[in-house]
Amino acid sequence: MTILIKDAGLATSVQDLGRYRCSHLGISPAGAADSLSFRIANRLVGNADNAPGLEMTLTGATFEFECPAIIAVTGAECSIEINGHARSGAQSIHLEAGSVVKVGRMRRGVRAYLAVQGGIDVPLKMGSASTHLSAKFGGFEGRLLRKGDRLCVGKGGDSHTRALKSEATPLVGQDSPVILRVTRGLQHDWFDEEAIANFFSSSFSVTDQSGRTGLRLKGNPIFPRNTSQLITDGVPLGAIQIPPDGQPIILFVDQQTTGGYPKIANVIASDLHVVGQLRARDSLRFTEVSIEQAVQMLRQQEAWLQEIFSA
Repeated sequence: MTILIKDAGLATSVQDLGRYRCSHLGISPAGAADSLSFRIANRLVGNADNAPGLEMTLTGATFEFECPAIIAVTGAECSIEINGHARSGAQSIHLEAGSVVKVGRMRRGVRAYLAVQGGIDVPLKMGSASTHLSAKFGGFEGRLLRKGDRLCVGKGGDSHTRALKSEATPLVGQDSPVILRVTRGLQHDWFDEEAIANFFSSSFSVTDQSGRTGLRLKGNPIFPRNTSQLITDGVPLGAIQIPPDGQPIILFVDQQTTGGYPKIANVIASDLHVVGQLRARDSLRFTEVSIEQAVQMLRQQEAWLQEIFSA
């Protein structure tokens, strides 16, 4: 079965949950920017969490399914049309051969995900189907999709679709400012009490210079008391660097794997999906949690992910 790309939108790519254990080679994980929405889409169509799907950005995309298929669209709030008829997202949708699916502009959030039963069939690179745009490999020919591309779909087998409970809480659309929970960064002690207090009491806005590599923020500048040159060291996913201008940068899924700016904090794993839906001019603040609390929050999120589906 194949999918014809009729309109690729601003930035549509094949992603899975990322390419891990490659940082020592200078390769960032890539993968879905909002991995939680991505996993929900896959579960709705009966796929494994890591089955390759499509990530769309801001403007959506249009696809023609040349054979019958089962799909789900999750993530950012957007319109969905099947052959010109509006449909709701976050549910499994059965398509007839020749169906045209149009995912519209994102009204809240940045990225929407389309999963198809069987997953997108692309070669694995270093164990992953995710598109690494800066390195130009993985996914479909290592690039964003274009009009006229055709994607193959894997076999769905005996997979069963699932449904969300009616009371399941939407993932996108937090009140402003968005609150991101963080743990202390490796160079946290480079900053005095005043700088730390400033970091946690200030609101920051996401600038236009943001994307899958990282989100540049604007707000009250944060400066370290230690002005020594930092020897380049490893950078974890979600690290918050403070460059010389004092404006924080949240490093994200296509980030570099080493860096020379001090890291004041790190976004916790259970909030990374929130980072993936932040758009330019969104307002955000940071609040500190302990490592133990961060672990518990991740466990709670995984339990929630199990509970939101009907039996």
